[in-house]
Amino acid sequence: MTKTDEIEDSSAPLIEHLAELRTRLIHCVVAFLIGMIICFTVATPIFNFLTHPLCDVLAERGQDCDLIFISPQEGFFVAIKVSLLGGFILAFPYIGMQMWRFVAPGLYRSEKNAFLPFMVASPFMFLLGASFAFYVVTPLAYDFFLGFQQFGAEGEAVTEGTTAAPLSVVFQGSAQEYLNLTIKFIVAFGLCFQLPVLLTLMGKAGLVSAEGLGSVRKYAVVAILVLAALVTPPDVITQIILFVVVYGLYEVSIFLVARVERKREKQLRADGYYDDEEEADEEIIREEEGK
Repeated sequence: MTKTDEIEDSSAPLIEHLAELRTRLIHCVVAFLIGMIICFTVATPIFNFLTHPLCDVLAERGQDCDLIFISPQEGFFVAIKVSLLGGFILAFPYIGMQMWRFVAPGLYRSEKNAFLPFMVASPFMFLLGASFAFYVVTPLAYDFFLGFQQFGAEGEAVTEGTTAAPLSVVFQGSAQEYLNLTIKFIVAFGLCFQLPVLLTLMGKAGLVSAEGLGSVRKYAVVAILVLAALVTPPDVITQIILFVVVYGLYEVSIFLVARVERKREKQLRADGYYDDEEEADEEIIREEEGK
């Protein structure tokens, strides 16, 4: 076989993989478009559902939940954004299956068993974070924002026969602005809840360790504070909630990575890769050096 034949044979599998990847991507795009079309037909009920946090807060204040369109095309773009979010959520299981079917043939059985739980945990954690944002964070944030309304009182006499006009600054929200902020909350918390999944997967691959994550804890605190300031509106309550949640997830990640390391060490001991006597001698040497 000539060198040219060898090059052609080696390039053939690559072309096949690229063709399969193209097919998988086309399937994912088609599934997303179908989900988007379905959600577009019911965009109004979905949007009404997304307004529940705001309407509940307004109801507690005795106000009507009336959002407005400030431009002729705003209603259309609101329906498109609702369709994009809903279509992605509907198509995500199918997209995840396509990703798994593309990657799985190149994995060993042990790698498949290790990777599959993370494929299941990732959408679950995203939905958990999105639900936390929608049912807990969003109502608190809107309650804080609406606290800055100013309702006009009876005018006081300024001069004889005249009164000061009452000043009212009340909420008349744009539907598109409300939707943008709500989606921002949902996506931000959904992605932040991926932290344990990501770090545990990296720990299983040996890229991070529990000791290393613990040693950079103070830097992680600063990074989480910056993240909370960037992805949330400028109110202290939401930022504190996001910081507490993400830092708690960071500590949970350290625990999960440590658990993965213990299981790996136990397996290596069972396979005979660890020598307990050598480890004991090394521990004695470290203790003597410490003295």
